[in-house]
Amino acid sequence: MKNLPPVILASTSPRRQQLLKLMDIDFRVVLREVDESYPEGLSPTEIAVYISEKKASAFDEPINNELIITADTIVSVEDEILGKPKDKHHAFEILSKISGRKHEVITAVSLLNNHILNSFYEVSEVYFGELSPKEIRYYIETAKPFDKAGAYGIQEWIGLIGIERINGSYTNVVGLPTERLYRELQRYQINS
Repeated sequence: MKNLPPVILASTSPRRQQLLKLMDIDFRVVLREVDESYPEGLSPTEIAVYISEKKASAFDEPINNELIITADTIVSVEDEILGKPKDKHHAFEILSKISGRKHEVITAVSLLNNHILNSFYEVSEVYFGELSPKEIRYYIETAKPFDKAGAYGIQEWIGLIGIERINGSYTNVVGLPTERLYRELQRYQINS
């Protein structure tokens, strides 16, 4: 995507970085330390937007009129937030919870340019078939999904063998709703 201001991606996620590269967007990664806590009583969508905007607000000094992209992905089952697993036992607990049922993946994205913040989110419903304890343990041992909300990557083995269907954006489940992001980025294009 050409004619954008210089883009900063404020994320260490290799999946988000890969998706931006596939979208043909030139960017550089700049990180700020952010406390990802949030107030009680927020819905899963409100939590994702709150944290994404918190990540953007860490850039109190815009860098050369650049466009800063931040994002946060939340996985929930019936409004219960399933975060990143702390260890193997926690990963097993999370994956057992989503086995044989529907969960939601919410990714909020914030775009900050010239002190103006624009945020949006996408929700995808993901339906897992029944996963056996053996399958869950195999996945945890081989993929070590400790950096992933919901303890899994849709593009990995468990996604290939376990997901029955998705309602919504696939790339949203990967960590960045690229179709929506593309549409939103068009408003930042510079006429040349």
